[in-house]
Amino acid sequence: MTGSVKGKAVHFDDRFLHVELEDGRIISTPMLWYTDLQSATMRELKNCVFICHGTGIEWPDLDYQLSIESMLAFHSERQAA
Repeated sequence: MTGSVKGKAVHFDDRFLHVELEDGRIISTPMLWYTDLQSATMRELKNCVFICHGTGIEWPDLDYQLSIESMLAFHSERQAA
């Protein structure tokens, strides 16, 4: 892990969490992976901020934080299985 993967934007659709990175890549992971986010309202989902110099995302209304590095690692583990 490089520790320098930084987010630029967060988007949702009915199935996926999409994070656009500063380097132009987009990470898309299933909402099913995030139980705390699945039950949130769209207003709560849209109320997110980047934390830790852009390397994480926080949903203050939900008291939930997510590391972008962990999204990449979990994505790699799932593809390798």
